[in-house]
Amino acid sequence: MLRFVTTNAGKVREAREYLDEEVTRLDFDYREVQADDLATVAADGARKAYEHAGEPVFVDDAGLFVDAFDGFPGPYSSYVEDTVGVERLWRLTEPEDDHGAAFRGVVAYCDGEEFAASPEPVDRDRRGQDQDADTRATATTDDQVADGDHPVKIFEGYVPGTIVPPRGEGGFGYDPIFEYDGRTFAEMSPEEKNAVSHRGKALAEFAEWYENADR
Repeated sequence: MLRFVTTNAGKVREAREYLDEEVTRLDFDYREVQADDLATVAADGARKAYEHAGEPVFVDDAGLFVDAFDGFPGPYSSYVEDTVGVERLWRLTEPEDDHGAAFRGVVAYCDGEEFAASPEPVDRDRRGQDQDADTRATATTDDQVADGDHPVKIFEGYVPGTIVPPRGEGGFGYDPIFEYDGRTFAEMSPEEKNAVSHRGKALAEFAEWYENADR
């Protein structure tokens, strides 16, 4: 059994399309580390979730990377969506010469074990700021020590596109302003979007590795 750390039931259904293994949702609330790359954020979450659940878990993270803004909002996409808003991000991009962008997503898997050599990256280091936070959080609890040494396997997905005025009624988040192959993600059916999405690509890579991994 695999535990998917998410509050989104739709993500769980999507993951089940790629993984023959039974996937169940793990509702685990944790403080997300702040970092400039998705892999660091997802790997930290996977470690914390494994330490909490004590069984194989995976976490996903995704972001919209706008070329004109040197990749911003990237890992901060959720915060920007909540504070700036999707339509305002389009308005900020509109006067720029370059409307190029990309959705990037990562899946981070942790089962507490070392991994055999393979092309996919492995994150082995908990970042210093998070180690400090964990030390503070556990210092007053007897016999409780945060273990930051669990390796985490990273799988990445990428889809290039263009930032456009909002179109479409489907999807969520930045989907209405992200155009791929002539249509925004919000104009696609869930099946069409999943077939080309960054999350789908990362899940496909994870599923292929997981099926053949020596566990």
